[in-house]
Amino acid sequence: MSDTPALRRALVTGASGEIGSAIARRLARDGFHVILHANSRPDAVELLALQLKAAGGSAEAVCFDVTDRAACDAVLLPLAEAGAIQVVVNNAGLHDDAVFPAMRDEQWHRVIDVSLHGFFNVTQPLVMPMIRTRWGRVINISSVAGVMGNRGQTNYAAAKGALNSATKALSLELASRGITVNAVAPGIIASPMAAQAFDDKTIAQLVPAKRAGKADEVAALVGFLAGDEAGYITGQVISINGGMA
Repeated sequence: MSDTPALRRALVTGASGEIGSAIARRLARDGFHVILHANSRPDAVELLALQLKAAGGSAEAVCFDVTDRAACDAVLLPLAEAGAIQVVVNNAGLHDDAVFPAMRDEQWHRVIDVSLHGFFNVTQPLVMPMIRTRWGRVINISSVAGVMGNRGQTNYAAAKGALNSATKALSLELASRGITVNAVAPGIIASPMAAQAFDDKTIAQLVPAKRAGKADEVAALVGFLAGDEAGYITGQVISINGGMA
């Protein structure tokens, strides 16, 4: 039998996107075995897993819809039986913007289903195995919209605001078990999607730092929260937004 200790295992949902893939790279670099999740872009996480392994990391890819509890259980329960997933990064999310009077039912429900119900469907089956290890990290990727609100994003702000509240409540349940629960709330982060929504002039008006953030900066914060040194930080919603109030 090998005396080499098993790697701690980390799940990153929505790992095909800009922030999710940066988080996955950071956690792999920090020595975690990273489970990369996607739903609509499985090829992207398969490729990322290959890249992480080629760089000396440990990774695998999974595909399921976080809004479907049965689909989550079908993938996550066997993974947890093979060994507790001790870091869960709930990054999967989407926004479908519209001013509230024109918002369709499906826009409201889909955005909340992914960010909020997805948090429950992914995290809840993994908590008891995590508790048994007496160490764990749940890190929820929120948004400046969930802290400050944003025009045209009532659905997204509602989803992320509820996620922030869930973070605080769950942290109280799990603190005595050696498990921290925190939320990270990015502002404008450089990405193809952000580039379509915000030009440099708009960013300079909105952000005191006069620039968009970098996905790697968000990943660095998540990496810290996922480590041993952050064991006394829990129940917090930590903004990373260049000074937006």
